Amino acid sequence: MKVVKFGGSSLADGPQFEKVISIMKADPERQVIITSAPGKRHDGDIKVTDLLIKYAQLTIKHADTSEIFNQIFSRYQSIGDYFGLTEDALAPIWHALSELPTTDYPDDDYLMAAFKAHGERLNARLMATVMTHLGLKARFVDPKEAGIIVSDEPNNATVLPETYTHLAHIDVDDTILVFPGFFGFTPNGQIATFSRGGSDITGAIVARGLKADLYENFTDVDAIYAANPKLVDHPLAIHRMTYREMRELSYAGFSVFHDEAIIPAIQGEIPINVKNTNRPDLPGTLIVPEKDFKPAQTITGVASSTRFAALYLHRYLLNKEVGFTLKLLQVFKKYNVSYEHMPSGIDDLTVIFDKTQFDEDTIHNMCHDIREVLQPDTLEWIDDYAIIMVVGEGMRNKVGVIEQIIQPLAQHDIGVHMINQGASRISIMLGTRRADAEEAVKSIYNAFFSSEPVKN
Repeated sequence: MKVVKFGGSSLADGPQFEKVISIMKADPERQVIITSAPGKRHDGDIKVTDLLIKYAQLTIKHADTSEIFNQIFSRYQSIGDYFGLTEDALAPIWHALSELPTTDYPDDDYLMAAFKAHGERLNARLMATVMTHLGLKARFVDPKEAGIIVSDEPNNATVLPETYTHLAHIDVDDTILVFPGFFGFTPNGQIATFSRGGSDITGAIVARGLKADLYENFTDVDAIYAANPKLVDHPLAIHRMTYREMRELSYAGFSVFHDEAIIPAIQGEIPINVKNTNRPDLPGTLIVPEKDFKPAQTITGVASSTRFAALYLHRYLLNKEVGFTLKLLQVFKKYNVSYEHMPSGIDDLTVIFDKTQFDEDTIHNMCHDIREVLQPDTLEWIDDYAIIMVVGEGMRNKVGVIEQIIQPLAQHDIGVHMINQGASRISIMLGTRRADAEEAVKSIYNAFFSSEPVKN
């Protein structure tokens, strides 16, 4: 049995719905489908989720919502019209949308979550209706019915363990089950959403809960590539990779997956196949457990992200002072910030952050407190920072990989501010200036993939 998830661009309009239904019909093992909200139909279009956010904001302000309501409903109506659905068939969608502003919510955060979740919820209902209209056996499965229980965090929920017990009791027979992605219900019965892109998370949760043989994730790309196609011309498509390779590359900017999305599938050891809705016959990329995996080349991919900043501290005999790092972490806790990495030397320490959690005031006040508490000889906030991740299971037993990575960077006069290799030995992280990130990716990619034979 296969669980199949489709992204927003795959479900943006009637013709895309038709492609999705053809994909489901082409393989009888595809018995479960996870839907996203309708995405952009063309450049300049607006995703339904973004329209729902505006709908929620207007509701909170007690402003007129008639125009945005009509704009949202028309997206579903146009899909229904494409398949010749009657007004009665679309009535449940109209009623669900119209009732959102009059429903009671604990607070505005839960209101926002409920509005956002309905992009997926209504699209799943519509998909089940269209499939039934076309003569297929299909049934909408609401997360409440399925028992998808999540933490009490309205817009950043995590799945709770009892979800998998509930999903295990669902009977998957000859009916296509249509689940909406992106949300679940708290123990108190409120809708709570995963973080943005969370339909991927739902897909992985359902695949694990139903013990699927394969989780197919359909998007708008042919495969996952060894480098960003916007940076490297015609990069190598990755045909097979491990879970942890995917996680490492997602962290550094691979945009196919929400970077936490595949954790439930990893926990259930469900293979994942990333495929293209518009070219479903292509093999795509298969993501598998590490066990028995045989790498075809040294590195699998190289990625970069500029969402980072760094804090540099210098103080003589820093390594001799007991509690130095503890004091630093206490300052971070005071400002509710987390750090990503903390490479250090005997007199130096660099802390790398995801800078999206900062504003100017937080940076200023936090650095002031660090000076007061630790009295460093040097303290520098480095906003001009990028992370390069070089990832590959083939690196584990290969001597000289770091030299092979650094050499092309030196040839292009790219300075390396930090090198960090994880204990797994399948990834090497480099810190560079933001302006050097793109050239670094190109240089490393060419060093490995232009000199190594490519095996499929």
